[in-house]
Amino acid sequence: MKTWFQPPRLRIGVESEEKNGHATWLELFYDLVFVVAVSQVAHNLSEDVSLSGFFSFVFLFIPMWWAWIGTTFYTNRFEIDDIGHRLLTGGQMVAIATLAVNTHHGLGESSAGFALSYAAGRAMLVIEYLRAARHIPLARPLATRYAQGFAIAAVLWLLSVFVPMPLRFGFWALGLILDFATPLTAKQLQLGLTHHIEHLPERFGLFTIIVLGEAIIGVVDGLSNQNWDAKSALAAIFGFSIAFSLWWVYFENIGNSALRSANATGQIGVYQIWLYGHLPLVIGLTATGVGVKHIISSEPSVALPPPERVLLCSMVALCLLALALLHRTGVIRYCKIRSRFRLYSAFILLILAIVGKGLLPVVVIGLVAIVCTVQVIQDLYQSRLLVF
Repeated sequence: MKTWFQPPRLRIGVESEEKNGHATWLELFYDLVFVVAVSQVAHNLSEDVSLSGFFSFVFLFIPMWWAWIGTTFYTNRFEIDDIGHRLLTGGQMVAIATLAVNTHHGLGESSAGFALSYAAGRAMLVIEYLRAARHIPLARPLATRYAQGFAIAAVLWLLSVFVPMPLRFGFWALGLILDFATPLTAKQLQLGLTHHIEHLPERFGLFTIIVLGEAIIGVVDGLSNQNWDAKSALAAIFGFSIAFSLWWVYFENIGNSALRSANATGQIGVYQIWLYGHLPLVIGLTATGVGVKHIISSEPSVALPPPERVLLCSMVALCLLALALLHRTGVIRYCKIRSRFRLYSAFILLILAIVGKGLLPVVVIGLVAIVCTVQVIQDLYQSRLLVF
């Protein structure tokens, strides 16, 4: 039986590296609610595959992702498993579940519920940081700064409920800017308060698995809406190969060397690049799943409509651009060759998005799958050269 109250402990230095860095059962349970939240925001994009629909999707996706980031970075720096922490985590899960419920009309009639859900989740995270500030003197300046910044942002989201649209969304934007700026303005306070270098890559990897799951859902949903024929089956195979290739090139290159170096040298900026560099990647992966679903569901013998073609090609390109950035900055395996390869491939996909008019769905998704598969082949070839 867990105690009702147990002060949080700071994971720091050699001691943190010796502790088990694997995600806890509570963290894995916490991730389940984000499976639902990601699915709901992807459903919104699926219903409106247009430029405005994409921007609406991004505007709703970012708060959901940032809520996950907040809890992940807290549990990475502070170790605690008392009943109070479990109840606060459960409260955050309820808040995210409510946010997911309000996502369907999150920029319309459900926007007030969306804002209240996000504000409630952030308020519970603020309580967590206040507990850390009270009981850990070394972490008090950082925890206090985070609590203040996140609290002000939560208040902006709460106040947005009382103002009309579209001014309400201005409050949301200000709240998100403050949320994102808080870690950036606390770099000096983070010195000496290292992260667990095994735990963080695993947590980001688990969220990447969640958003990659949207591509698998896209394949299944697309086929369920089709009368099977050779073209539909081939398109489904291509759709799965896109997800499999993106999984391969990310997880084959992820590691903790950059974080280990950052801990040793005090280069806090590496964590910032790790954090913000993953945002375009997870957006692209989630939207790729929607694009796969729409292409498989399309009439196989009719030219693919431009919105579906642009969505799939541009979102896979966004994934490759994000991976190129992560390679170049050393967040994942530092490699100029792989970075350039991802970059050039992204440009090829963007050209396909522009000039691919008149192509059948299976041709478009097939070409995208080939580009993704070539990434895997290139990595394997380069690894072979490094070995020999």
